[in-house]
This record gives sequence, C-alpha cells and structure tokens, in this order.
Amino acid sequence: MEPVRYDDRQEIISLPLQPAAARKRRNWKKYLYAGLLLLPLLLFILGFFVVPMLYILYLSFIEMKGETNAVYSIGNYIQFFTDPYYLHSLWLTIKVSLYTVIVSLLLGYPVALTMAKCSPRVRGLLTLLVASPLLISIVVRNFGWYLLLLPNGTIHQLLTSLGITESPPKLLFSEAGVVIGLSNAYLPFMILSIATSLYNIDPSLEKAAAILGAGPLRSFVSITLPLSLPGIVSGIVLVFSMSMSAYVTPALMGGANVPMLPVVAYDQIINLLRWTYGSAVSYVLLGITLAIVTIFTRMMERGRYREVFR
Repeated sequence: MEPVRYDDRQEIISLPLQPAAARKRRNWKKYLYAGLLLLPLLLFILGFFVVPMLYILYLSFIEMKGETNAVYSIGNYIQFFTDPYYLHSLWLTIKVSLYTVIVSLLLGYPVALTMAKCSPRVRGLLTLLVASPLLISIVVRNFGWYLLLLPNGTIHQLLTSLGITESPPKLLFSEAGVVIGLSNAYLPFMILSIATSLYNIDPSLEKAAAILGAGPLRSFVSITLPLSLPGIVSGIVLVFSMSMSAYVTPALMGGANVPMLPVVAYDQIINLLRWTYGSAVSYVLLGITLAIVTIFTRMMERGRYREVFR
C-alpha cells in the first residue's frame, strides 16, 4: 500500500471542513441581507433621533454669560437643582404621573379581566372599544374634557343639580384635571398590557384551584394577580413614561397652575429662547424618568426571583 503523501493528507483533512465553511458563508450572507434591510431604519433613527439627542445634550452643557459669551459648564444643571421652582416642577411631574398610573391601573384592570374572561367575539368588540380613542387626536380629546370640566361645564352642572355639592371642586387648571386628561389618554395602554398577560393564563389553573376549595377571591389573589404581574409592570412603565413626557394635556388642562417639566422645557426653549437651559431641563426629565423606571423594574424582577427561589 502506497503511503499517503502530505498533499493527500491535506486534501483528506480539508474535506470535513468544507460544509462548515459553506455554513459560515451562508450565515455571513444572511447577516449581510439583514443589515441591508435594517439600514434604512438605522439611518432614520440615527438622523432623526440619535443626532438630535446628542445635539441637545451638547447644548445642555453650554452656559450663556451675557448675550454672546458661551462657556462649557454644568451651570444649567446646578441652577435646576438649586432653584425651588424647578424642583417643585419635578416633584409635581412625578406626583401627577404616579396618580395617573394609579387611576389607570384601578380602572384598567377590571376591564382587562373582563376581556380575558369573555368570549372571543365579545373580546374583539371590547378591544375595538378600548383602542378606538387612540384613533382620535389627543388634542381633540383634551378639548372635550376641557369643555366638560369648565366652571359652568357639564360635570359641575350635574353635581349641582344632583345636590352632591353646592360649590363643585375646581377640576380645570388643576392637578385633578391633568390626571383626568392623562388617564383618559393612556388608559388603553394599561388595559391592553394587562390583557395580554391575562390571555396567557391557563384556565385550568383556576379550575384546579376551585376543585381544591379556593373561592373566586382566593383564586384571584393566588393565581390570576401574580401571573398578570408582567402585564401590570409593562402597563405601569408605559403609562408612567408617557405621563412624565406629556406636554399637550398638562398645557391644556393644567396651564400655568400645573407647571410640569415638559411645559417648563417648552417655555424655556420656545417662549424665553433659552435653548441651553431648556435642553438641560429636558435631559433632567429624561434622566429622572429612566432612573425611576429602571429602579422599579429591577425591584419587580428581584421580587419575582425571590418568589421563584423561595
């Protein structure tokens, strides 16, 4: 038998590697095609989101000394955190957003639970009713609430005619009015987030709990509520984030009496032409929102892990 030469061994060794090399080439082509498909979206995000945000961040570190002199410093941020008015606006924004989350959760969970328990036809109808307000501009909806909450509006006249109160509470241009407007605007997001989690709960779990002697309340507390927590967390994060950054509703329903940070940033940039300070206010709002959302989600994740490994 003739001994195998070096070249022959190279051929023999390289034979099994050919399919792996072909797979690598195919994977490389897949990544290339995926990158080409995503390229328009990436360019759009880069040009219309990333670059403007970086430019606003750059402006926030410019402090104007007089009308023409500009220096790089953190003076805008120092001014924000040392001025009681802006700290009050920050606290007011967080408080109104938390109230909006609570109202949306209390009103939205029963609706989501009803959607999960009803038949598919009724569920589709309820989903359409829940999502239908999103087809109407938020400005139009806020003007509707504006007319309802006027001092001589429908709600005040109804409360007076029913004898509930002789002097109805002031709802327009107040925190309550802003919470009503924000809750109306973002309630569908809370409902749909919770309903998505409730749809994934196996109905046999509640039947098993009933067989074991658990009543409806015990079954809800022990099974339905814990399994729906991912949807609740998603709804809370969505509603809170959008409430913190809302401008139209606080401007129309709150006015100057409820100076939330988005309204303050808009006034600084558009009305007072203080672009640098308005940019700093915007980034403070962004940073506080991200910090609160991150802390909340981490706390919920740790609580979930404790339940799993208990």
